[in-house]
Amino acid sequence: MQEAIKADPTFTDAHLKLGQLYEFTRRQEMALAAYREAIRLQPDKPATASAYQSASMILLRQARYAEAIPYLERFAAFFAPQSAQGQRIQRQLESARFGQEAIQHPQPVTPIPLSESLKTTPSQYFPVLTADEQTLVYTVLKPEGDEDLMISSMKGEVWSPPISLSDNINTPENEGTPSLSADGRTLVFTACQGRRGFGSCDLYISRKTGDTWSAPQNLGPAINTRYWESQPSLSADGRRLYFVSDRPGGQGRRDIWRSDLNASGEWVEPVNLGVPVNTPFNEASPFIHANGRTLFFASDGHIGLGGYDLFVADSLTKGWSAPANLGYPINNADDQAALFVAANGTRAYYSFEEQKEGVSQKSRLYVFDMPESLRDRVKPVSYLKGVIADAHTKKPLVATVELIDLSNNQVVTRVTSDEQTGQYTAVLPSGGEYALYVTVPGYLFKSLSFDYTQKTRGEGMSLSVPLEPIASGKGSTAKETLNNIFFESGRFELESKSKTELDRLADFLKSNPAVKVEIAGHTDDEGSAATNLELSKKRAQSVVNFLTKAGIEPTRIQATGYGETRPLAPNSSDENRRMNRRIEWRVL
Repeated sequence: MQEAIKADPTFTDAHLKLGQLYEFTRRQEMALAAYREAIRLQPDKPATASAYQSASMILLRQARYAEAIPYLERFAAFFAPQSAQGQRIQRQLESARFGQEAIQHPQPVTPIPLSESLKTTPSQYFPVLTADEQTLVYTVLKPEGDEDLMISSMKGEVWSPPISLSDNINTPENEGTPSLSADGRTLVFTACQGRRGFGSCDLYISRKTGDTWSAPQNLGPAINTRYWESQPSLSADGRRLYFVSDRPGGQGRRDIWRSDLNASGEWVEPVNLGVPVNTPFNEASPFIHANGRTLFFASDGHIGLGGYDLFVADSLTKGWSAPANLGYPINNADDQAALFVAANGTRAYYSFEEQKEGVSQKSRLYVFDMPESLRDRVKPVSYLKGVIADAHTKKPLVATVELIDLSNNQVVTRVTSDEQTGQYTAVLPSGGEYALYVTVPGYLFKSLSFDYTQKTRGEGMSLSVPLEPIASGKGSTAKETLNNIFFESGRFELESKSKTELDRLADFLKSNPAVKVEIAGHTDDEGSAATNLELSKKRAQSVVNFLTKAGIEPTRIQATGYGETRPLAPNSSDENRRMNRRIEWRVL
């Protein structure tokens, strides 16, 4: 081609062919020069259309959006606007204009690499963390081509040297794209060879008891098909699963799907997220935030800066919001995927793929502080963690921990504590009033109250829960406070949001038909002692009345008022007075 151009510098076809050869040998700038020369020689000939296309593609890959736009506009003139090629060029023009604007208004983010100790292999990617950000699991690519799952723990302020997640999970074949529940005890990952499955890639689940991961189980035919399933994302409590599949019935090629665990512990038939999240093109690497409503994902179908960009959408009452591009420099002209945002919404983790002349070299794990514009999108989540044990023997207990939204009596989170250690982690979203219940058969349930209607920041709290065994008869000390019973000041009528707690107590009594209880009302010291005594009696009686209407025999429950005579704390502050205004229940 070079010899032909020497013989005839106006030989347009030779310039085109030379550009293609330079592209093939990855000499992008020389290819661009050749295409530009072909365009200069014959700017309006249909044969030159491929030069406009190739030159614009090189410029788009290099994020030279302003240079690409004129070539795309000239290229578009060769096609009818409604033709498939005309529409494709319009999409590229939209991306170029979006990219040009995004670079001029960058997000204030400064990604920094995670610890050097994590770089034990050529590439690391798909990071996921527990709610407390103390445990990190990610995929590594070894020199021999094997993918494994690695785990690292935060020691002080540094990540420990990573180790294999488990010999029960990692094999000589590939394991990757993990997802963890908030407590780090449920894992879903992808495997494509070496295990019995339904298709090209399947999803598998493993659960951790103590320090041991169970043998992975295929998620079954509802989730896995003969098509491609990968890139899972578990909800914080492990009861909802998002994943990517190219199965029929979607919007395009690879779509995001969702499934829930039913009461029997089985995954139900997945549903496609539909528009506006999914497109006729490809969606990838969904991540559902611990708040259960903010979805981050990658797509090459929504307008972005080129290739796969990262987007965010919110689950609303009427469906998903329109996805928003996370902007530059989180997104650039290369492919982006696998973003993980911390429960408190302040940090994000992802993998950045270093490229040389368009070829991936290696991938590294990075973290950055979420910019305010994105942090405002993510409703922060707090978390509770601790140990659940017998109040007397200190033996760890397998407990069910449920978080209930008091506005609608719906379960927000349901987790169980570890069988060997009694440890649990539960997330508490902002923006509502919640009741937290800890239940174990044979024990009084523990109720806790959290008013997060004004909560704007996520935080971690340690809360170990001692449970009282059911013990009746003389000398019984088994009692608990009903922390989600609500009255207006000075009144004894139950507020409607008390129903959640009262239903719990009624269910407990129905499940334990031999148990009799005292419902005890207590007040602070504001007002006269006689008034407080009468108020405490009436409040206790209101609870008893509810229980009898719920079908509990009146002979099993008695109301007692103690007024201000049994304070839990000195009535010296508003907080102490709140503690002293309470309803207790005691096994008789």
